[in-house]
Amino acid sequence: MRAAVLEEHGELLEVQDVEYPEPEPDQVIVETEACGVCRSDWHGWQGDWSWVGVQTPEGQILGHEPAGVVSAVGEDVETLSEGDRVTVPFHLGDGTCSHCREGRANNCETVIPLGFTSISPGAFAEAFPVREADFNCVKLPDDVDFAEMAGLGCRFMTAYHALADRADFRPGDWVAVHGCGGVGLSAIHIASALGAHPIAVDVREDKLERARELGAVETVNVTEVENPANEVKALAGGGADVSIDALGIAETCQNSIASLGTRGTHVQVGLTTGEEEGRIDLPIDQMTMQEIDFHGSFGMPLVRYEELFDLIAQDTLEPGKIIGETLTLDELPETLASMDDYETIGIPVVTEFSG
Repeated sequence: MRAAVLEEHGELLEVQDVEYPEPEPDQVIVETEACGVCRSDWHGWQGDWSWVGVQTPEGQILGHEPAGVVSAVGEDVETLSEGDRVTVPFHLGDGTCSHCREGRANNCETVIPLGFTSISPGAFAEAFPVREADFNCVKLPDDVDFAEMAGLGCRFMTAYHALADRADFRPGDWVAVHGCGGVGLSAIHIASALGAHPIAVDVREDKLERARELGAVETVNVTEVENPANEVKALAGGGADVSIDALGIAETCQNSIASLGTRGTHVQVGLTTGEEEGRIDLPIDQMTMQEIDFHGSFGMPLVRYEELFDLIAQDTLEPGKIIGETLTLDELPETLASMDDYETIGIPVVTEFSG
C-alpha cells in the first residue's frame, strides 16, 4: 500500500510502497477514506516534543485525523465488523486505567498518540491499525461525509472539548481565539454556533476573513495594532470571558492571558515549538489578582462524541465548513511543509491515497 513516510526530520515526507498492516488480536485495520493535515503533524515532522518524551521517530507514518472503513478485525475484537465506518481519536487509550474507566480517555495513563510512535503507524496511508479497537474506534453516522469527519479525530473535537468542557463558557460570553489555523477556526465556529461572541486574532487577513465567515463578530490583525490584548479588551468591553491560545507560541499564549477580563478563563490548546520547548513566561501576579483560570486542554473524552454527533445532525455544528482544501497523498508533503509559513487556511484533508 502507499504511505507518506517521515525519513528525516524537516525533509519532505516520501510517498512509498509499504506493507499492508495485519491486525493484532485487539486491533482493527481501517482503510483511510480521509485524513486531516494538522499542525501537530508539522510538529512531529520537525522533530519537536523531545522535551516531553514523544519525539516522532524517523521512518514514521504520520497522520492522526482519520475517517475510514474497517477492513480487517482482530480475533479479540467484539463490537466492530468489516465495513463499519469509523473515526479514531488521536489519543489511543488502553480502556482500563482509572481515567479511561471514568470517561476521560484523553488522559489515559498509557496513551499512545496515533501517528507519532513506531507502535502506532498513522493514517497518511491507505490503511492503518488501531489498538484496543473496541474502545478507541468511534462509529460514524451513516449519512456523514468522511472528509467532514476527519477533523473529529483531532482539531474539531479538541476545540469542542476546550470550549464546552474546559472553559465551560456560556452563551453571550466573549471568546477570543488567538491563532486562526484549523483548531482556531474550529473554535470560532463552535463558539459562534453555541451562542458566544468570538473575536479572532491572527497576523493574516485571509485567515481573519475566513474567521468572519465562520462567525467571528470581531477580528484583530496583530500586524495593524500596537497591543493586540488591549484591542481585544476594548472590543469585549473590558476583557474576554474566555481566551484560547490555539497556536502555542509565547506571544499568543501571553496575549491570550492579557486579553482576559477579571475572573476570565485561558485555555491552552496549542503545543509549543522548538523555540519555547514547553516553557513560556506567564504574568502570575496579574493572573492572581484578577483570579484568572488557566486550563490545559488535550483532545476530547470519547464519551463526548455522542453529543457532538447530535449537534452535527441538528446542523448546529458543521465541521465541513472548516475544510480548506482536499489533497492527494502525493500533494501532502508540500502542503505539510507550507505550514512553516502558516500558509494553509482551514483544515487540509487528504482524500485520495491510491495514486
